[in-house]
Amino acid sequence: MISAQLEILLNKAIRRANELKHEFLTLENVLLALLTDPKITELIRNCGGNLESLESDLKDFVSNSDNYSILTDEEIEELSKEQFDNEEMKKMANQSGIYYQPEISLSLQRVIQRAALHVQSSGKNSILPVHLLVAMFSAKNSHTVFFLQKNGLERFKLVDKIAHTVDSPNSGSTYKGEKPAAGADPLNGEAQEVRVLDEFTTNLNELARNNKLDPIIGRDEELQRVIQVLCRRRKNNPILVGDAGVGKTAIAEGLAQMIVQKKVPKIIESLEIFSLDMASLLAGTKFRGDFEERLKSVLKAVEEKNEKHGCILFIDEIHNIIGAGSTNAGSMDASNLLKPALSRGLIRCMGSTTYDEFRKFFEKDQALTRRFQKIDIIEPSTSDTIKILDGLKTKFEEHHNVTYSKEVLENAVKLANKHITDRKLPDKAIDVIDEVGAYLRIKNAENDQDEQDRVDVKLSDIEYIVAKIARIPQKSISVNEKDRLKNLARDLKLLIFGQDEAVQKVSNAIILSRSGLGNDQKPISNFLFAGPTGVGKTELAKQLALTMGINFERIDMSEYMEKHAVSKLIGAPPGYVGFDEGGILTDKINKNPYSVLLLDEIEKAHPDVFNILLQVMDHGKLTDSNGKTTDFRNVILIMTSNAGATELESGSIGLGGGKKLNTAKRDQALKNYFSPEFRNRLDAIINFNHLSEENIKSIVEKFIIELESQLAEKSVYIEVSDDLVSWFIKNGYDPKMGARPIGRLIDDQLRKPLANEVLFGKLENGGKVIAKLVDNKVKFEFVKEKVEEIS
Repeated sequence: MISAQLEILLNKAIRRANELKHEFLTLENVLLALLTDPKITELIRNCGGNLESLESDLKDFVSNSDNYSILTDEEIEELSKEQFDNEEMKKMANQSGIYYQPEISLSLQRVIQRAALHVQSSGKNSILPVHLLVAMFSAKNSHTVFFLQKNGLERFKLVDKIAHTVDSPNSGSTYKGEKPAAGADPLNGEAQEVRVLDEFTTNLNELARNNKLDPIIGRDEELQRVIQVLCRRRKNNPILVGDAGVGKTAIAEGLAQMIVQKKVPKIIESLEIFSLDMASLLAGTKFRGDFEERLKSVLKAVEEKNEKHGCILFIDEIHNIIGAGSTNAGSMDASNLLKPALSRGLIRCMGSTTYDEFRKFFEKDQALTRRFQKIDIIEPSTSDTIKILDGLKTKFEEHHNVTYSKEVLENAVKLANKHITDRKLPDKAIDVIDEVGAYLRIKNAENDQDEQDRVDVKLSDIEYIVAKIARIPQKSISVNEKDRLKNLARDLKLLIFGQDEAVQKVSNAIILSRSGLGNDQKPISNFLFAGPTGVGKTELAKQLALTMGINFERIDMSEYMEKHAVSKLIGAPPGYVGFDEGGILTDKINKNPYSVLLLDEIEKAHPDVFNILLQVMDHGKLTDSNGKTTDFRNVILIMTSNAGATELESGSIGLGGGKKLNTAKRDQALKNYFSPEFRNRLDAIINFNHLSEENIKSIVEKFIIELESQLAEKSVYIEVSDDLVSWFIKNGYDPKMGARPIGRLIDDQLRKPLANEVLFGKLENGGKVIAKLVDNKVKFEFVKEKVEEIS
């Protein structure tokens, strides 16, 4: 009943109401939208109306929140959930700027009803914008009529002008979606067909003629297969199925270019390819039957076009048509409207979708699936991708004003294929050369370089962009990083005391990996830190991440003691609660692919947890419950364990050889606890030593330096006497417990008393404090103008 043109204008009014958060769609909103129609504006000017003043009055009125009931964000979200039960429909409506459907005001309902009655009584088929404009004068006490009359418009003037223009047979007033009346000019039907296709589809042939499509390189076999299917007598509808980014849409665009260039068999030489825009088709379909009517008009236009010249309807993401436009499971959707046309051979249709969507949605509808011929589009090889980039580089060079050498293109493909693991070629390689061009263009603009001079893209630029996309370190080591790696062992030894052997092994593994001589299909390192509690196992992992400037991720494995806890790491299996939430381990590494991953107290985890770590340590990959593969190749994997610590402490019978025997017991305990296949995948089991008294002194000094830094931020300066340091060493040293008792002792004797003074006491405004030992007790002297002593 409502013409397509009026529907477009009503959608504009709804979008404006959405922007202003109006609860109701009013006459003023709709009139403001009508003023964007050239036919309406021409009519108002011909009637002597002041268009600019009318538009200004309406904008001021609708923008004034005092005139409307305004919705909150929470109310809008609630309305959206109620009104859009179909997720695809909601997504497409949101893309067109419609987040909720405002309630139609009573006055607007009456005006639409009056316009509908007028159209029916005059024998017309659809309500045009001009009909609604005239009907608005029936709302006599409204602001709309006040504004119209104020700006020189009267109903009889409009009716008189419409009678002499809009209703004339050659006035061109037939809008999209309106059926031409019997006996009308036959050209109107063709014009309507063109208008429908223009509104809801994109002509790929036209884009190809205007050189607006990227050239397609390779894919000769796939294109030949598509042409072969299109030339069939029956079921000449190819569906391209492949992973996202492999070039399915590009094949449709390449076919359009081949048709334009006359490089196809004569039987399909005249075909035009129209790409269906599902978002436009769904946007604004408020009432039952709106969507079906639109789709039928598109299919009818395609049928007529196919009869005359031959055409192909290309539907990208074709799985979206299943369920599109339906209100419940049993109602008609787009796919059911498409089936009759396909079965009768009235249209040729080409679609594209991914394997997941094909299996999940498309394949379940056997009646629809059998009308299509599936063509697999596999990911191109690296050599084919290099050829594709070579064919595309001219367009990117012109756009970014850069030059890509063959070596640069080869490295872009190799690095993208190696490090960007969650996407496919050629898409990810094209993204790399596109982004590196944008990066250099911006960089040159900031350096005020002449834009006429083309810049050569260097290998280091490609490495930089790939590192940014994949969030990993650059392959080429910078001077700063080289110094950091060179001094890594030295810096760690300054922070970790008494574990020089462990520090050296870890440093060597990092240097081997960054030199490019390590195994790039495994994590950077797989270490098991074994030793008694409190000797620096966890601290070494933390300081390693801090020294290298990378992310530190810690998982406490004591939380994974039960058999079912494995699902927490990689995600719950299908059918269980939390299936879509992902796993803790895989999520952490997906967010930070280059990091130190510490699995603390690994021996406390269930043995099944060790099994999922086998593929991580061997191949650097782990597949979660959703089938997504997580890349661990840039992870430093460190596991800590106290297994064997008790055996190490056990004494031996007899004199001599005690240390060797204890070490052997510890090693045997580790072998008993961890399976051979687990131990075999470790780069090293690093045994941590007990801390000596000299190590304890360094640890005490480290804790005091940390306290000094914290107090300095509060403008407080502390001085600790040597005898107090010795007292901490004597009273905090426990060979079995390691360094942790010292930390607790310093907290009790220094941190806690000083915390009260910093917040409420003598150090509230800063100052200096001297900590010393008096009568085997810690005492403080607070130094300002004079020295005060408290115990």
